[in-house]
Amino acid sequence: MRLLTSLLLAVSLNAESIADRKVVLGLMDTCAQAPKTYEAEGFKPDGTVRAIYYDALTWKGKPTRVFAWIGLPAKREGKVPGMVLVHGGGGTAFKEWVQKWNDQGFAAISIAVEGQTDVNENKVKGRSSWARHAFAGPARDGTFADTKLPLKEQWMYHALADTMLANSLLRSLPEVDASKIGVMGISWGGVITSTVVGLDERFAFGVPTYGCGHLFDAENHWGKALHDNEGYQQVWDGMNYADRVKMPVLWLSWPLDAHFPLGCQAEHYRKTPGPRMVSLITKMGHSHPAGWNPPDSYAFAKSVVETGKPWGSSPSAKTESGTAIAVFHSTKPITRAVLVSTTDKGFTGTRKWIETPAMAASGGGGTTASAPLPAGTTAWYINAYADKLTLTSDYQEIK
Repeated sequence: MRLLTSLLLAVSLNAESIADRKVVLGLMDTCAQAPKTYEAEGFKPDGTVRAIYYDALTWKGKPTRVFAWIGLPAKREGKVPGMVLVHGGGGTAFKEWVQKWNDQGFAAISIAVEGQTDVNENKVKGRSSWARHAFAGPARDGTFADTKLPLKEQWMYHALADTMLANSLLRSLPEVDASKIGVMGISWGGVITSTVVGLDERFAFGVPTYGCGHLFDAENHWGKALHDNEGYQQVWDGMNYADRVKMPVLWLSWPLDAHFPLGCQAEHYRKTPGPRMVSLITKMGHSHPAGWNPPDSYAFAKSVVETGKPWGSSPSAKTESGTAIAVFHSTKPITRAVLVSTTDKGFTGTRKWIETPAMAASGGGGTTASAPLPAGTTAWYINAYADKLTLTSDYQEIK
């Protein structure tokens, strides 16, 4: 009887998950129309950047709005590409982030996905407590702790919808080229981005920074929180939609990230059929500025909107006779290559990573980099550098 009950429960969960996925897949249609916008009173414009609210989905029967900063490049000719920007935990809509993309020639909108503005109510330096506004939707509840609620009351449902609505809003602007809008998210925003690129096919490219899917078996706090969370695993994990990702994606992170394991990121990007580029930046750090300051996201975005594909890729990586070998294709000159390896096990963010020079030889339309693996190596990748830009091979675990 107990076995039968378990089987019936499993069937019920699967049927419910299938229904929920259909609703999630229908979000793009739900959010396809440009939302109504409102000037955000009390927030002063800064050049071409201004604060707005835009209509979002209802929550618990009440209308909601999203606070955002939106701006256009001060100098532009014709239609410009665009960016939807999604913050991480402890963040909000950042005016500075919009300005950075404006300086690169992109229209941009930075959205607040937890019903907040950018008014900090906490006066303690280094700590932020963003004021919630009158039309706030749900705030994030822990690590997908709200998956027992009805689907349309869960935070991730609204965060994804907010991101797609921001896309619809940018697409409606006469100054913006609707075919050249990307999405970038940092940390929790990276989790959202890694899922939304499998749902909103209108995006031209994506840049999940740190965040990814496949986190239910992570060897840190993510795994502890999500190992038995069926709602995450069956509905919200971006892996469920990875086979729909046809657009170019830049997976941006670093080896010592304390939150997102390199193995989980690799599981996710290996399942996506579209063009991918990986950049694991040594000593990058984990924060909003650390995510948006490197030149890599801007160079990637420009290459996609100008040529339709990333400026670089690594089509193969393998171990042969104790040597790590990776092939790189690049439209920019590769100046050097480095093997990054570890002999430790466990969570990647707490392993010791060692860099050793790699030999790089051009030929056959690409660059092949190779280096002997230190004895006892458990994981490795090779970084190839084009000036200040990082092009990384697929992450390799040695069992």
